[in-house]
Amino acid sequence: MIYNIKVIRQLNVKFIILLLILSACSSIPKNTQNSCSIFEERYLWYKHAKASYEKWGAPIHLQLAFVKKESDFNWLAKPPRTKLFKVIPFKRPSSSFGYSQAVKGTWEQYKRETNNALATRARFKDSVDFIGWYIHKTNKILKISKKDAYKQYLAYYKGWGDYKNYSKDKKAIIYATSVKDMANKYRKQLTLCKKNLDKNKYIIF
Repeated sequence: MIYNIKVIRQLNVKFIILLLILSACSSIPKNTQNSCSIFEERYLWYKHAKASYEKWGAPIHLQLAFVKKESDFNWLAKPPRTKLFKVIPFKRPSSSFGYSQAVKGTWEQYKRETNNALATRARFKDSVDFIGWYIHKTNKILKISKKDAYKQYLAYYKGWGDYKNYSKDKKAIIYATSVKDMANKYRKQLTLCKKNLDKNKYIIF
């Protein structure tokens, strides 16, 4: 009986430690307006974003700008629920979730095409890899440069099939403009800290 109590206590301690680690890794960075601050606080995020760039050719500053616009770096982000009679919480307008706000259907397509069955939308590493994959496919399907933050985000927001109708969507244009501006801001900031980030030799977990 005493042995069982000790085992339970050990498991409880391990569980608490695991929760603290997950909480620290998934919390929102203090300054999401500055790419250097983000990566200084979450260095492994830089390694993951760089890996996505090397794999898919999607610039790091674009990846960050997409995450900033979609979820503001909230790993549990979801679209707000619609309301019945303007009062009663109802269904969410889409299945978007996580850092990238990828919908279920597109996420499943990403997992199939990349053989990444364990990928989750709540993990930054998988989310930026998804964004890199999407930007790469947009380049192949719509012939949009991977460096074109404005048009790449329009394709991300509208989807490949409906991209051609973006000019009729004022909200999409406003969003894409803000992403382009944010991407430029992140890009300029990264020029100041990229060398130091690349000097670090931390291991990717």
